[in-house]
Amino acid sequence: MDKTNLIDKITALCKRRGYIFPGSEIYGGLANTYDYGPAGAELLRNIRNLWWENFVHKRDDVVGLDASVISHQEIWRASGHTTGFADAMVDCKNCKLRMRADHLIEDYFEKHNSVVQEKLQHTDLINTAISKKLLEKFIKNSKVEGASLEQFSEMISIFEMPCPNCGKYDWVLANNNPSVRKFNLLFPVNLGIVEGDQSLAYLRGETAQGMFVNFKNVVDSSRVRLPFGIAQLGKSFRNEITPGNSVFRTLEFEQAELEYFFDPKEENWEKLFNEWKEAMWNFVVKTLGVKKDNLRWREHSNEERSFYSKKTEDLEYKFPFGFKELWGIAYRTDYDLLQHAKFSKKDLSIVDPQTGKKITPHVIEPAVGINRLLLMVLSDSYTEEKDRVVLKLNPRLAPYKVAVFPLLANKPELVKKAEEIYKKLKENFVTTFDGRGNIGKRYFAQDEIGTPFCVTVDFETLEDNAVTVRDRDTMKQERIKIENLTSYLQNKLI
Repeated sequence: MDKTNLIDKITALCKRRGYIFPGSEIYGGLANTYDYGPAGAELLRNIRNLWWENFVHKRDDVVGLDASVISHQEIWRASGHTTGFADAMVDCKNCKLRMRADHLIEDYFEKHNSVVQEKLQHTDLINTAISKKLLEKFIKNSKVEGASLEQFSEMISIFEMPCPNCGKYDWVLANNNPSVRKFNLLFPVNLGIVEGDQSLAYLRGETAQGMFVNFKNVVDSSRVRLPFGIAQLGKSFRNEITPGNSVFRTLEFEQAELEYFFDPKEENWEKLFNEWKEAMWNFVVKTLGVKKDNLRWREHSNEERSFYSKKTEDLEYKFPFGFKELWGIAYRTDYDLLQHAKFSKKDLSIVDPQTGKKITPHVIEPAVGINRLLLMVLSDSYTEEKDRVVLKLNPRLAPYKVAVFPLLANKPELVKKAEEIYKKLKENFVTTFDGRGNIGKRYFAQDEIGTPFCVTVDFETLEDNAVTVRDRDTMKQERIKIENLTSYLQNKLI
């Protein structure tokens, strides 16, 4: 398969088959926003439900939470988001594109490595903010996290990196170098009830803070004992400028985060860290059915890692645009609880029932974006064969498990029988009905949607009370008695 325009093919399929639509499209669109169609809404729900089932319902040491999307401004001051939650941006004078400086530089290093190496050999770094050793490291890793604004500016200037949109090197300048500025990612909300400063709140930039500020509420209202986790699944908002790539990075996205609290004197944090890594890997490979060859672990460097984190790793997936972060895990120590205790002036420690000692627990946090899981699943299952395109989704993820067709839509007796079977199957499976076009086009459409089985009612059905069942992946067809159809499908869909 030609990988060069794979993301474009997936994007086109997603719109054509009702997975993902551009946001506000009839008004010209709104950058970095997307809407999920009928198939996309079902796939998102299936991923959400599987995550919750695996990490909450099937565990004895995790409880759920659903905190408010709008939260007090002090929460974000305590967490450091109002001062440190910012992206470095650069503006193109020619086409007015604004983009993240790190994305511009990392993509350039990755795509033009030979040009970069050649330029580096003939470049003397004198009186610059970036040393040659650090620049070589950034180039080698194609990662520039931890660089200062001045270092970002110098890297763009040294290699004369053009705008990826218009192809020109014409950035807004400051001191003869591209001007790289910080933009805070939080969305402010003016509640309008109280005058002045107190009316300011924020849309949450992550779901994690809701779990920290409700830590004592959860402990006091439930029977949880250390070690235990609090899980949350919901919308977060970041005012990010992104380079496309479908729903990989958007203004509004859905997070699935879990804060696992423990006493560092009683538990080996490295053991817990590795146990959660294994749980993350198993969910992606065994539950979602993603190919192992497309996954890898990457540990954050000291420059990249948040100052409060003792260790951070990313589970990366090989998207059509390269290996990118899918799911992060960090050992955040006791930073968050201590910060909220300091700013709120509330005691967020708990008492060990065995020793009577006060403890401020430490935290390990696995955090993933549901939308990013969806894009991974679509990328991993997209398959081009000789005469068709098919999404070979894990059946438990497929938006529709079964599609029911009458062989001919203009034959009332076939339509009536197909509708009877459709209504019966809906009692046990998410089922769709399609009577449009010829049977070949209907198969083609369901292959692109990823429906595992198609059931066709033909003239023989009226005589032998059997239907034709077609398997999505093999295209094999079997005649199955209607009375055995539900049990047949149940066995196939386990």
